[in-house]
Amino acid sequence: MDNCCLNDLFRKEVINIDTGNRYGFVCDVEVNVCTGRISAIILYGKNKFWGFGGREDDKRIPWEDIVVIGDETILVKMDRCTNIKPPKGRRGGMDNFFR
Repeated sequence: MDNCCLNDLFRKEVINIDTGNRYGFVCDVEVNVCTGRISAIILYGKNKFWGFGGREDDKRIPWEDIVVIGDETILVKMDRCTNIKPPKGRRGGMDNFFR
């Protein structure tokens, strides 16, 4: 695969190549504005307590840690994966009902 649209990237599931763990789907990308290249992919954190407790921290996976981008999956090595706090505008689960 030579080229990929962002919409296509968001439909792909991220899987750890070493353990086989499924981490979810790409929800956002981090772009280096100086070079115009993607520097990382962002995965939403998992729901806590069926969505009532919000979400866990999002995961940031550097672009260099992506091993293969396939038709349906992205295989990664999670050596440098970092947890990041979700943006203030995005709340998880049922929090949106209580605003």
